[in-house]
Amino acid sequence: MAREDHKYIFVLGGVMSGVGKGVVTSSIGLLLQQKGYPVNLVKVDPYLNVDAGTMNPTEHGEVFVLKSGLETDQDMGNYERFLGRDLTNEDYMTSGMVYQTVIERERALEYGGKCVEAIPHVRDEILRRLEAAASYNGSRISVIEIGGTIGDFQNALFIDAARVMKMNYPDNVLFVMVSYLPTPGTLGEMKTKPTQSAVRELNSYGVQPDFIIARSKEPIDEKRKEKIAIACNVRRDRIISAPDISSIYEAPLNFEKDKLSDALLEALRLPEKRKASLAAWKKFATAVANQKAPEIKIAIVGKYFDTGDFVLSDAYLSVIEAIKFSAAKLNVRAKITWVNSKDFEKGAPVKMLEDYDGVIVPGGFGESGIEGKIKAIQYVREHKIPYFGLCYGMQLMVIEYARNVLKLKSAHTTEIQKNSEDPVVDMMLEQKQHIADAKYGGTMRLGVYPAELKKGTIARGAYKKAAIEERHRHRYEINYSYVKQLEGKGLVFSGTSPDGILMEIAELPRDVHPFMLATQFHPEFQARPLDPHPLFTEFLKSAATRSKKS
Repeated sequence: MAREDHKYIFVLGGVMSGVGKGVVTSSIGLLLQQKGYPVNLVKVDPYLNVDAGTMNPTEHGEVFVLKSGLETDQDMGNYERFLGRDLTNEDYMTSGMVYQTVIERERALEYGGKCVEAIPHVRDEILRRLEAAASYNGSRISVIEIGGTIGDFQNALFIDAARVMKMNYPDNVLFVMVSYLPTPGTLGEMKTKPTQSAVRELNSYGVQPDFIIARSKEPIDEKRKEKIAIACNVRRDRIISAPDISSIYEAPLNFEKDKLSDALLEALRLPEKRKASLAAWKKFATAVANQKAPEIKIAIVGKYFDTGDFVLSDAYLSVIEAIKFSAAKLNVRAKITWVNSKDFEKGAPVKMLEDYDGVIVPGGFGESGIEGKIKAIQYVREHKIPYFGLCYGMQLMVIEYARNVLKLKSAHTTEIQKNSEDPVVDMMLEQKQHIADAKYGGTMRLGVYPAELKKGTIARGAYKKAAIEERHRHRYEINYSYVKQLEGKGLVFSGTSPDGILMEIAELPRDVHPFMLATQFHPEFQARPLDPHPLFTEFLKSAATRSKKS
């Protein structure tokens, strides 16, 4: 278990959801890591889902897959991107996981016939998991984001577990509350009352915040800081201004202006090991925010558009960030436009894609919008517009090629057409039994798998190595029975599993198309701010070349 002198920082949200707890947690992790301390970040999701894999992306946001294959909340992606390293299963927790463990122990009589209750048994399992995460990671400081908003019924047990930890280790636990200070348009004055109310709500749990991160449209002034300090019993120098910014990657730089990392170390009674070195991060953040960089226009052709524009960035979050990282490296600015593939099915002209420098078809599931995506893929192939397909985007690229180049007009995926005459995309063998047994959660091909790359291909040139490992999340694969036919007509499977059975990357040669490449895996999951993914970078290079020509 974790040492008794291990330090814990709990991040909670007040006033409203979506206030930015994940960015605050990520930023704190980055800053303390830069100070020389080993850090692990933990996301607590109060949902009863055992993992995030069964959650609807239009409601909950992207499902982020860890290296191990665990399907997690999108905040885990931000954690990995800010820290620049992979996280572990121990760094993610849902109510479903906790209750499942408690119930399994009860069924095995591990509680010795006691009445099993939320307190203490569920709460103690939460504490055990937090300490186990610290021990497994060998960290000095754990930063734990408790999902939801203060006052929610669902996260009350997690807050109580944090309270007990504070009681057990009073000098080693801090509470950081991320709150929101609205400025109503009719008043024109920033209001602190919602934050005061959120602190009182937190006090009712027996918890007092040590720091308040004050989210607001504009930086908060000293008058508001003083008002919050007096009303909420928080030191004035521990009220940190967090105004709206153009990029989340500016957040740690802004926090350092208020010397947040120094204040946290002081509160934790830890010495400063070194000055935070943020030069590389600042250079990256500046490049991301550079509005004067040459613009390249990227269309993302997807289907998660039916509940309003506000969900788009969440449903495809890692894809968007991966584009930003490669764009910053190339000193260009990617302007992303969302294109609903269903519009092409209703008669919208596919020719509109001519206005873009590159087109991406991201991952997804189901029949909705599929024919519109295939129309888009056909157009960009025939008109030599750079194309990058991700997971489903590769499967549909192969279907389009089979239909229009091999002339297999009935080519399809058995996900949509079970009895297809030409199932060029079919369910993986081991997956068929899972479906027969109605085992849907956590049963896809998940996590890191190896692939080997062919010489002389775009993929091999981008990676600059012969073997790679990438993260997967799918049940369906390119049907090996059709590989020779497809290759005979010019499609190149440049990446395959080591045994050559599973097709991992499909592409067209450069002399046929400037960039027509798709992956069965999700390269966006391994893109990092300071280490962009080579395939995204190569795609944007081709898009930038097209932009210059036009």
